[in-house]
Amino acid sequence: MSNNRSNNDNNPYVHISPLQTSRPNPMDTVFGALNHCSRKVGDATRRAEIVADNLWNHIRIGSSLADAAVARIVQGTKVLTLGGSVALFQQSFGVFPGENLIKSFACYLSTSTGPVIGTLYISNLRLAFCSDYPLCHYPFSLQQNQTLHYKVVVQVDQLSTVSPSSNRFNPAEKYIELVTVDGYEFYFMGFIAYDKALKTIREVLQQYHNHSREA
Repeated sequence: MSNNRSNNDNNPYVHISPLQTSRPNPMDTVFGALNHCSRKVGDATRRAEIVADNLWNHIRIGSSLADAAVARIVQGTKVLTLGGSVALFQQSFGVFPGENLIKSFACYLSTSTGPVIGTLYISNLRLAFCSDYPLCHYPFSLQQNQTLHYKVVVQVDQLSTVSPSSNRFNPAEKYIELVTVDGYEFYFMGFIAYDKALKTIREVLQQYHNHSREA
C-alpha cells in the first residue's frame, strides 16, 4: 500500500526502541495460554464463530501463519505476566499525567516492508502501536542482547482524521486509516475486533474535540 509520508526515516511518530520484557519459553507459553484459553471459552456459538473468523483474517495477513499465532500467544503471556494491558502499555510507552488506557487491540501496521504484527493501545491521550516481535538485533550494543521493537505513537491532539477503508477486491480485508495534522498517514489492518477498534478511536477523537470546544 502506498502511504503519503507514512514510513520514511524522518517520521516523528515512528520509534525503534528497546522493550524491557523477556521472551518466555515457547513451550511454557503455549501450554499456559492453552490452559488460560480453555477457562475462558464462551458459551455462545455464534460469537465463537465470529471470533474464529476474525482471528483467521488476523493471522493470515502475515507472511507466516505460525509466527502470527505464536505472536498472539506471546503477547497474551506478557499481559498475564505483568498483570494486565495497562502495565504492559505503561512499560512500553511510559505514563502521561492524567492518562488512562481505554482499550488495546491486536492488529497489523502497514509499512513499506510489509505488515508488522503488534498491538494498538488507545488511551485518552495517545494512540500507540508496538510490534509483538523485535525487528532489529544489535549484539554489539551497550546492552547485551538488546532487542528493538517497532513503535508508532500519535498523541490525540496530533490526530486529524480516522477513516475506515477496505480492499475493493476483498471487502473482508478492512483498514483503519489515521492521518495526523501534519500529513502523516498510518494504516492499521487485520484487527480481531475491527468495529470496536474503529468505534473506540472515533470516540476518543470526538471527546478531545468536545473538550477543546469547551475550553
